[in-house]
Amino acid sequence: MLTFKAFQVGLLGTNCYVVYDDDKKEGVLIDPGAYDKRISVFIKDKHLKITWTLNTHGHIDHILGDADFGYPVAIHGEDELFLNDPDKNMAPFIGAKMPKIKASRILKEGDNVEVGAYSLKVLHTPGHTPGGVCFLCGDMLFGGDTLFAESVGRTDLPGGDTDALIRSITEKLFALPDNVRVFPGHGPETTVRHEKRHNPFI
Repeated sequence: MLTFKAFQVGLLGTNCYVVYDDDKKEGVLIDPGAYDKRISVFIKDKHLKITWTLNTHGHIDHILGDADFGYPVAIHGEDELFLNDPDKNMAPFIGAKMPKIKASRILKEGDNVEVGAYSLKVLHTPGHTPGGVCFLCGDMLFGGDTLFAESVGRTDLPGGDTDALIRSITEKLFALPDNVRVFPGHGPETTVRHEKRHNPFI
């Protein structure tokens, strides 16, 4: 069964997800915004083999733990430069010293990332950043900073584009089934149905 465990990490309360196939004991780490020992303990206790760190985008509060965890990093090509550019990733905003991060895989629209017997489909959702992505598996969407519970990602940061963000949400995310659960980069989970009806920004 594909399941996950969420951890709130870092100064900005980023939702970091360990997504794993509990039968195959394989998993991925999504958006480690800071190193947190609780995550390492959980991975060890569950006897998981983590194959990838998946970054939904390149802002510091989602990538700061990449190097410390040490798993191969995957990110969309449009955000690859964010990994080591403080002006793009906003490291000075939280007073962070940037570790050296190298992408081992460049993601693009329609790619699939294998997680045991399952796969996460990559949806390119630019707007918050040029290379923002969401990861979809069945009725679970790990949405980064594209769509929040009754809110949306900021577009006033480097690379932000309000029009692109609204298109990403309306044309891609709102085209998903209503019952899809959205697990965002910050804050509580929501559903596609709820956001279609109640999100004041769309």
